[in-house]
Amino acid sequence: MIKRVKNFNLKKLNTFRMDVSAGEFIEYDSVADLLDIDFDTLPKPVISLGKGSNLLFTKDFPGTVLHSDIDFIYELPEDSRLYEGMPDGTVLVSAGAGVEMDRLCGWAADKGLWGIENLSHIPGDAGAAAVQNIGAYGTEFADVAVNINCYDIEEEEFTHFTAEECGYAYRDSVFKHPGFKGRYIVTNVIIALSENKGPVLGYGQVKEAVGQASMGRPVTPGIVRKVITEIRKAKLPEPSVTGSAGSFFKNPVISIEQFNAIRKKSCCEVPHYILEDVVKIPAAWLIDQCGWKGRTHGNAGVHSGQPLVLINATGKARPEELIELKDLIIASVNERFGIQLIPEVEII
Repeated sequence: MIKRVKNFNLKKLNTFRMDVSAGEFIEYDSVADLLDIDFDTLPKPVISLGKGSNLLFTKDFPGTVLHSDIDFIYELPEDSRLYEGMPDGTVLVSAGAGVEMDRLCGWAADKGLWGIENLSHIPGDAGAAAVQNIGAYGTEFADVAVNINCYDIEEEEFTHFTAEECGYAYRDSVFKHPGFKGRYIVTNVIIALSENKGPVLGYGQVKEAVGQASMGRPVTPGIVRKVITEIRKAKLPEPSVTGSAGSFFKNPVISIEQFNAIRKKSCCEVPHYILEDVVKIPAAWLIDQCGWKGRTHGNAGVHSGQPLVLINATGKARPEELIELKDLIIASVNERFGIQLIPEVEII
């Protein structure tokens, strides 16, 4: 079924809770519905929106917002050709683009399947996760992606991309780049989970917490999911209570030489992760070192528990206040560390 509304208020469909409207809003709940939409006649531009958990609207959107309500989760039959070459114990799962990612994580954990438990409690839908390549605690969506099924607006046909064709990188995919962005609408994702892969516990905090939670019992996806959820709830604001878009900035990746220079100038140990010949530094640490943690700028602010998160502090923040705060943080981090922070959030 297709639902169409003109001048639709998007406040409940963006987690920053910006009070903005779309020229036209279209919601659909089946893959076949896309064949019945005349994209040539829609107000432009056209964007696909999930839960609006990784974007900031700066004004009313004059074009068309598409919202997927395609909601299904099922295991692919064992005779699917996609199982060819997969490790023993692999379970292929198809999920509609409108399925909440956290619900998919819960479904997998309940079945004892490994692979996405570290992505628990990340807001957003499966379709958006495939575009954004969401990640947390050593796991990315790209790690489990097999096929991303889409509808091609230009060719008016269904198609798919393998994980390799998606060009996944840190919080990035081909779907965010010219030629792909706006052309392909994700309909469902196929991911590879495992019955025997085991946990990813590369982060000390997670490893310690999982050890305490398991109390000597075998570690299960459910235990890891519970721990990850508790950690995220303790560190991050609930979008239903405080408007935010999660992590606002990407963690910068710098050269080893630049990292060593920063470490020499710092009065304390610099947290970091070595990635071959480069170093990733937590953006949260850089922002905190510049004194932004817990500060406000008008009705916008920096979360007191996680400085990587910008918030609608009073519930009345205007887009320009968040933009100004973003620019002030970027400038101060660049001045002190010579690092240019890049927003992870899409600004529209």
